This record gives sequence, C-alpha cells and structure tokens, in this order.
Amino acid sequence: EADALRIANDVRFGLAAAVWTTDIGRAIRMSEKLQAGTVWVNTYRAVSFMAPFGGYKDSGLGRENGIEAVKAFLQTKSVWINTGAVASNPFVMR
Repeated sequence: EADALRIANDVRFGLAAAVWTTDIGRAIRMSEKLQAGTVWVNTYRAVSFMAPFGGYKDSGLGRENGIEAVKAFLQTKSVWINTGAVASNPFVMR
C-alpha cells in the first residue's frame, strides 16, 4: 500500500486515480492519501455534472461542475457602513 501510494503520488500531475480492491478500508485509506482531484474505486471514468472535477498539482486550475465551479468565480468581501454618528476613535473594535 505504501509503495503504491509513493509511486502514484510521485508525479507532477493529479487529475484522477483509481483503486481496485475488495477491501473497503483500503479503498478509503488510499483515496484519502492519493493526491488526485478524483479517485474512482472499483470503477473508472464515472462522472456527473453535479460533482466537482479538477486536479491537484499541475493538473489544471480550479474545478469544473458542481457548486465548486461557481465558487471559483466568487470573491468574498465584507462591507461595514456606519450610518450613525462619527466614531470618536476609528481603531476601537465595535
């Protein structure tokens, strides 16, 4: 298991990986440690427009599909507006 992970992760890319096993514990351990954006267990090339798709390392930028694809286009911003009196000390936490 350790050798397989070392070999699989010792690459520049990490788009997808597959694990073939009858041991569900091994499948979960391997999928957690594989440096890939998608891990298939006992199947290959399963896709859904609702599931994020994209890679790790040099395998692309961001994710396609699912809510993760939408989040890639968003930037979070906080805006605070005081509509009352002018603050006497603007550096005091409110």
